[in-house]
Amino acid sequence: MIVKTKKYKLATGTYIKEAMINILQKQWWVSLIVLALCSGYFIVPNAWWFWGTAIAVVLYLLFWLIQFTGVTQLEQSKILFEKLAYEISSQQVMIKLSSKQGMPINWDQIKAAKVNKERILLVVNNAQLIYLPAKIFKTENERKFVETILKRKGYIK
Repeated sequence: MIVKTKKYKLATGTYIKEAMINILQKQWWVSLIVLALCSGYFIVPNAWWFWGTAIAVVLYLLFWLIQFTGVTQLEQSKILFEKLAYEISSQQVMIKLSSKQGMPINWDQIKAAKVNKERILLVVNNAQLIYLPAKIFKTENERKFVETILKRKGYIK
């Protein structure tokens, strides 16, 4: 069975938000570095441990925010933010710009998947996300079929 979705244009704000959440979940260990830097206060009691760590965290977040905002401006990435339709099967995800133009993505290229009531998010890499909101599926059964494919491929439990 092939699930054909409605056309959908990914908003840049949605992309940046989802990409930031994804990178922060992947790099959870950065919070351990923050705690280690703040614990320097117990060695040499000074408020600058907290100020310095806060500045470092802001710069870290700003770095990723600039990266993801830059992706939205790149010519190579413009295709991600056009109106696209998707054909999802157990072999691949076909991203279709029109009925004649498309790009297949095999399941082995997808690193992770996240599912909730509002959306299905397929992570190709840190900068490439396939965002499938629930509203683009024609029926609830199509959405469940895609979730079943993701379970079979081992992306979700």
